[in-house]
Amino acid sequence: MRFNRFIPLLLMAVLIAGCVSRGQRAPVVERGEAARKASADAAKKGGQREKDWRPEVHVVQKGDTLYSIAFNYGLDYHELAELNRIQDPGLISIGQEIRLFPGRSMSGSAAMSEPKPVEIMLKEQPKVVKYAYSEAAMAQIEKVQAQKFSPVVPVKAETKPVAKPDAAPAPDQGADEAEEAALEWTLPAQGKLIAEFSETANRKGIDIAGTLGQPVYASAAGKVVYSGSGLRGYGKLIIIKHNKTYLSAYAHNDKVLVKEGESVTRGQKIAAMGNTDANQVKLHFEVRRFGKPVDPAKYLPLGKS
Repeated sequence: MRFNRFIPLLLMAVLIAGCVSRGQRAPVVERGEAARKASADAAKKGGQREKDWRPEVHVVQKGDTLYSIAFNYGLDYHELAELNRIQDPGLISIGQEIRLFPGRSMSGSAAMSEPKPVEIMLKEQPKVVKYAYSEAAMAQIEKVQAQKFSPVVPVKAETKPVAKPDAAPAPDQGADEAEEAALEWTLPAQGKLIAEFSETANRKGIDIAGTLGQPVYASAAGKVVYSGSGLRGYGKLIIIKHNKTYLSAYAHNDKVLVKEGESVTRGQKIAAMGNTDANQVKLHFEVRRFGKPVDPAKYLPLGKS
């Protein structure tokens, strides 16, 4: 049979394929080292990336001010005031809803859909005709009754579609990688590190001891979004917003040398160290990511002496 002729050829092909498979191995991709390097780079730039946790609306609680709300969400209080049509940033009330991001309605309702065209049913009615009695008239009546009435004619009413509002932009759900990579940090002041960041002890930043009037520098380039004494416990405070993700705070200053809305460069002198609302001359320095305090040691080469 012809099938038996092909059996030796089939066996030979199987043996050749087995030899080839034993002689070659699949390529091994070295991913472990690359993954470890990427993780180390991420840690160097500020730790594991987190999503934007901020809600769309903040409900004012007792003790809140527009300044503290903006600070805790990493925002500019000027923008919050404009967004919420607040004339005086010092006047907000408990229970008031503060929108944090533009382009979103308070109710978050979906866009209105286009109305469907309404079909109006029109019917043609038979005409009433009087005829004098005669054989010809009877024949005419029978002819009229035998006619079929026109079918129902659907007519679409003209409707104008309701314009859908533009989709609301979501708040920034992650750090802008280009901005974060380009952000360079420097020490805000020289001196002894007397307090470190601690989540468990609720220490939101670091404290650097110094002398009265000692220069305080902008740790990174950005825009001054707050300059004043409106946040309890911070004394004379400066807040700099660096990008969509990060801001930094400089507290207990003796003198403030920059104004709100002013752009500053990394290393620029912005204040003189002091002890306003503090028990000694020091700089309290914070780094915040989406308004959440993070350890400045992830960004700065800090020494303990």
